[in-house]
Amino acid sequence: MFVFAPATVALAQVLDLDQLLEGAEEWARENLDESLLEALEQIDDERLKKFFEDAGGLLRSQWMVDLASLKEQAKLVTPLLLAHEETKPYGLWLTTRLDYFDVADAFQKAAPPPIDEPKPPAPPRRFVPSPEKQRSIWRSTLSNRPVPYSAGDQLPRLKAIFRAEKVPPSLAWLAEVESSFNPRARSPAGAVGLYQLMPATAKQYGLSLWPRDERYDPERNAVASARHLRRLRDRFKDWPLALAAYNTGEGNIQRHLNRAKASTFDEISRQLPAETQLYVPKVEATLHRREGITLASLR
Repeated sequence: MFVFAPATVALAQVLDLDQLLEGAEEWARENLDESLLEALEQIDDERLKKFFEDAGGLLRSQWMVDLASLKEQAKLVTPLLLAHEETKPYGLWLTTRLDYFDVADAFQKAAPPPIDEPKPPAPPRRFVPSPEKQRSIWRSTLSNRPVPYSAGDQLPRLKAIFRAEKVPPSLAWLAEVESSFNPRARSPAGAVGLYQLMPATAKQYGLSLWPRDERYDPERNAVASARHLRRLRDRFKDWPLALAAYNTGEGNIQRHLNRAKASTFDEISRQLPAETQLYVPKVEATLHRREGITLASLR
């Protein structure tokens, strides 16, 4: 069942896709990593810059299904990014997230038909899938996905690190969702490594960014990630909320919980950024595919 966004987001409901994309350039200036912008200037490809502007804006918006509009572009720009040494880390990041666009497209195709409105037309109603529907389609999407090639060599050590940090070792599979186990992956916002650590988070857990960026070290990245996950779990007392905070920031999650007087991810998921709406059920589907477990069963 699809659920329409509540009246509290009425202002966002009147924004159509064109308006969202028009604001993407401003979003890009404020949020894209300087290293990405420099790399794009070196290869002088306006298509790539425009894609990151549009995708970044939509990933941070509430309207997850709008990502479907960039599905074909995402598949076209990925090989372009991978073909240049300057942009290859961003291509690795995007490769891991191509299924976000596929899942958004699946939801868009399954959306209920538009309802005839009286004239003059009312503002368009926007919808997002229910958490249950999202979990279902992610399990289907990942049901036949093979283990990433580089996981086999790294996973035993990564699980040992998570276990030593008192975090369920099965959460070491988070590296598949974040980077497909490629330590060179880098996000447009500046997150780096197996578990995609932002600079501030890395420093918080003792990693140095200069003269050598220790986020590229798989084991140090894993230690910092595990410690961060444990702290978030201690704060929110719930793994879905901890993972949502890992993706979009704990302050953002706390604000949504306070505003909705809520205590679970499902209660606030439809108001979170599109990327976070996709991220948490993808993590759970990955754990189910690799270990046969759910987030609720983690201790």
